This record gives sequence, structure tokens and C-alpha cells, in this order.
Amino acid sequence: MSAFAESVRTAVDLIVHADAKLFHTVALSLQVSGSACLLAAGFGLAFGAWLSVARFPGHRALVWGLNTLLALPSVVVGTVVYLLLSRSAPLGSWGILFTPAAMVIAQTILVLPVIAALTRQLVGDSLRDGGDQLRSMGASPLACALLMLVHDRWAVLTILIAAFGRAVAEVGAVMIVGGNIDGVTRVMTTSIALETSKGDLPLAMALGWCCSRWWAWSTC
Repeated sequence: MSAFAESVRTAVDLIVHADAKLFHTVALSLQVSGSACLLAAGFGLAFGAWLSVARFPGHRALVWGLNTLLALPSVVVGTVVYLLLSRSAPLGSWGILFTPAAMVIAQTILVLPVIAALTRQLVGDSLRDGGDQLRSMGASPLACALLMLVHDRWAVLTILIAAFGRAVAEVGAVMIVGGNIDGVTRVMTTSIALETSKGDLPLAMALGWCCSRWWAWSTC
């Protein structure tokens, strides 16, 4: 049997028999990325809606800066969070470096621009189509923006799914602030990278299959 076929067979066996290490890694990934998206959504949706109707000096520059952050490398976020949380840093007293909490913070910062920027665009487009009716009823600009979020809730859900995809698929930030500690901070992406480098391809393939299947299910 070829090495590829043997790896596939072993990977399927790990999934079928609910390997504890495999499912602990998957559960931690979903927990960290899901928590980060919920935290980022709480501020990102409101900020994006406000930015779509606010007008002030520097508004265009702020929008440009927000859009630029969409391409922010995950390793940069990880490095900044690491420097803030290290022992001698301003937030070192928290003692959360190399814990899932640090990973949540890093991923929250990473996906926040995605949610805010896409929300600003969504609400701006919606207001151009139906904002006049709301304004004629006496709604304030911010109230119009928030109502559009409710009206376009399925589009908002798509934004959150895209943000989750950005979080769960990244490896740099969580590797830096989490340390890739087995059973503590090792998530799917960091585990796949490590197991592949060690030559343990069945576990890496099983993790990749779980990740891709869950993602395909969530986007249906």
C-alpha cells in the first residue's frame, strides 16, 4: 500500500474511532476562534454601522486605514500581543501568555477589521437603497444603520462566517502567543503544521479533513 493510501486509511480510522487527541484539538480550535469572533462582532458590527453614517474630518482616512487592516499579517498581530503580554510588558501581570485566552485576544484583533470593514460597506449599500424611507419616518442616521443590520441579518451572518474562517485558518498569531503546547494551546492549524513537519501525516490529514468538513457545513 502506498504511503498516501496508508495515511488516508489511518486518518479515517482516527476520525471513526473518535481519537481523543484529534477531537480535543478540534474542540479547542472552535472554542478559541468562536470566542474571538463573538468578541469582535460585539464591537465590529456597531463600529462598522456607525462608520457608515458618521461624517467628520478624517473620516475618509479612517475608512482607508480600516480597509488597509484587512491585509494585516497574522504574525504581526501575534508579535504585538506577545510584546504586550510578556512578563515585563504592560499587561504581563495578567499571566495569560501561552494560554487560550491570549489566543482569543490575538484572533479578536485579527478579525475585528474584517467585521467592521464589511459591515460598513454592507450598511452603506443598504442605506443607499432603502435609507430614505427610514429617514422620512424620523429615524436618526445611527438608528437607520442599526436597523439595516437587522434587516440584512443573513448578510451579517455571512460576514461573521467570513471572519470565523479568517480566525480558524490562521496559524501565525496563535503559534506566537499560544506556544503550540500539546493539550493546552495546540489548535488545528498549528497541529497540522507540527505533525506534517514530524512526518505524522495521518493525524495532519484527519485534522485537515475535520476542518474542511466543518467549514463546508457552516457555509451551507
